[in-house]
Amino acid sequence: MAGEATGAVEAWLKAETPRLLDELFAFLRIPSVSTDPAYAVPMRAAADLLVRRLARIGMQDAHLLEGGGHPSVFAQRADVPGAPTILVYGHYDVQPPEPLALWESPPFEPTVRDEKVFARGASDDKSPLWIAVSALEGWLAVHGRLPVNVKVLLEGEEESGSRSLPEILASHRDLLAADVMLSADGGRFRAGRASVNTSLRGVVSLEVRLRTAARDVHSGRYGGAIGNAAMALARLLATLHDERNRIAVAGFFDGLHRPSNADIASIQALAIDEAAFLAEIGARLGAGEPGVPVLEAIWFRPTVEVNGITAGYQGAGGKTVIPCEASAKLTCRLGPGQDPAQVAAAVAAHLRAHCPAWADLEVDTPNDGAAAYAVPENDPFLAAISRVIADVHGEAPVRVGLGGTLPVASMVKLALGLETVMLSYAVADERAHAPNEFFRLASFDLGLQAWTRVLPELAAARR
Repeated sequence: MAGEATGAVEAWLKAETPRLLDELFAFLRIPSVSTDPAYAVPMRAAADLLVRRLARIGMQDAHLLEGGGHPSVFAQRADVPGAPTILVYGHYDVQPPEPLALWESPPFEPTVRDEKVFARGASDDKSPLWIAVSALEGWLAVHGRLPVNVKVLLEGEEESGSRSLPEILASHRDLLAADVMLSADGGRFRAGRASVNTSLRGVVSLEVRLRTAARDVHSGRYGGAIGNAAMALARLLATLHDERNRIAVAGFFDGLHRPSNADIASIQALAIDEAAFLAEIGARLGAGEPGVPVLEAIWFRPTVEVNGITAGYQGAGGKTVIPCEASAKLTCRLGPGQDPAQVAAAVAAHLRAHCPAWADLEVDTPNDGAAAYAVPENDPFLAAISRVIADVHGEAPVRVGLGGTLPVASMVKLALGLETVMLSYAVADERAHAPNEFFRLASFDLGLQAWTRVLPELAAARR
């Protein structure tokens, strides 16, 4: 598969890897946290850096696409008349770094240990994004042209719900027109196992606030006579699941489809040791939905998760107070066929129905969420990705789901009619969204090979 033209690009990239890593580390130093307004300046710095780099390597029309929030970065090149156009996707925003005390090195100072670079965003999604752009740079540096038509869309709000993306897609429909979206976001199942992503869960978020009095009060003077907001919220959240850990929300599962036969076959073929799989993160079997295999649970089954709770005094020592207010942030991962708005409405209705009469409850949905997505099994671009992965790794890839969500996949399907195929060299165990996130340096080399080879392979794919 790697012909003379491709081999020359790979050789160039190998020689340039030290520089490319230095530039990646500079990118990782920018604290591009999209969910927190305090990071607005570094967010724009990260976007501007990408515009400059895309222009420098020879991509054309590099500029920002505004949609009311953090902008997306766009560039394009059409070197092959009649060939498909590939919309390359990645995101430059990252999750908040907290809790800072758990990091072994500063989250925005990339640090190499054991052939891994540790930094927030190293795995999700700055290193995979950098690999994709570097492959474009290699082709342009060596041959002065790309082997397939390429448009680039690098988003700035993936980690905060892609709130501005629908407006960007709607306003720039013609500019973003393509034959397929190729995502640098996604993830490999294991470092030593060739895999290809074929599905994503959806997601919708809720914010819950419960109030029991006008202000916090002395726990001696009022204890026993009024409700404790922290305890009331804890009890309320506990009603979301039954005693066997099953979701107990009426209407929650409406529309849910079972995994395809191919997906079930992949789970069975992997035949993982479920206890050992969970032990890798210090967890044990027994907390999941009864009778559901672990991989089916994390790839296809929906969830209701409490992401954070805030209530009462949390400083040093003690404070004898009854908190008047408590709040929680929730997310629901969605399986195939579920509607984000319907799920959010069902959860909100459940919480309101179970809230005690002596408390006031507010439930908000910060964004519209995103539906689950699956690549059609016979998609020719997916077949091309699979051939490239097999060529690079020396074995046919196993089909794997991605328990996380890539909101853009369902959005571009709706807005642009595009299917999404994924080629990410992040690995599932690299602590994305957690302290001490890392990316394997060996994956950088493998990723450069795969992205270099995939461009000419996609040029021959047709629907």
